[in-house]
This record gives sequence, C-alpha cells and structure tokens, in this order.
Amino acid sequence: MSTRTAIVRAEGEGDAIWFNSDLFTFKATAEETDHTLTLFEELSQRGKVTPLHLHPNADETFYVINGEIRVHVDGDEQTIGRGGVASVPRGVAHAMMVTSETALVLTIVTGECKELEMFFREVGEPTTQRTLPPSVPLPLERIRSAAARHGSVVVLGPPPFTATTASHSV
Repeated sequence: MSTRTAIVRAEGEGDAIWFNSDLFTFKATAEETDHTLTLFEELSQRGKVTPLHLHPNADETFYVINGEIRVHVDGDEQTIGRGGVASVPRGVAHAMMVTSETALVLTIVTGECKELEMFFREVGEPTTQRTLPPSVPLPLERIRSAAARHGSVVVLGPPPFTATTASHSV
C-alpha cells in the first residue's frame, strides 16, 4: 500500500544541507514519494565540480533554472544553460562543473533514490542558512568513503574537466 501524500513546498522550504560547496534544498524526499523519486534544488557557485562517477541503480536528471553548467556524459562534454536539461541513465559515467558565477539546478533522482539521498545527507552538513557555504576543495575521500557505504555512487576518478575547458565555458 502506498504511503504517498501530496507535497507542497514554497520557495526556501525543505530540508537543507551544504554539500560540496552547494546548498541543496530537498523539495521531495524518497520517503515522501514512496521511494519513487528525490527532488532537490542545487544552488552552486563557479568552479564547483563533481568527480567522474556513475550511479548503478539510479537515474539523475538536471534541469538548469539559472546559470550554466558543463556536463561530461560518457566521454562527451556539453554546456547547458538556463532552460536546458541533461538526463543521465543509471550506469553512465558523468560529471558536472559550474561555469557561471552561480547556478540553480533542479535535480531529479529516480530508481534507488533513497540510497543516493542518504549518500548526499551523509557527505553534506545540515544547515538552516539558505545561502551558499564557503567554497571548499572537492572532498573526494569523504565522497569515496560514503559511496562505499551506500553503494549508490561509484567514483571512477577525479573531475574530467581541464583548466582550459573551465575558462572557455564562461
């Protein structure tokens, strides 16, 4: 029997964490959606990167509300701006880098969304502030450690972006 109920959240509402120099605001959690999806806003700052990774059992879709990101998907790189989308199926290697001053991205996770949400919450830090955290270097070892525990992320290597790519994407 489904335990789903309607979810209505205004701007600024939802659990918030600081994750990898971002502000994540969970708009719909796996628990609330009967494990069908996790939906969160990701407010990011220039230079934020993710390692090259994949999700064995979850699909991840990024919709750019404002700003610009560079996505690396299965060896191909593209810049996605306002109104653009990148949808990455489970098992496909990908990474992301913010190339604008800030970016606001709506991220939708389906499949084993609960495990990925638990990973984000473990690596992140709960916050009541709705602002960007101080920019910090990519916490790769912390990410690897949490990924091993949750099985929701397979880290394949460091970010695949070069300094040239970053400087020409702006």
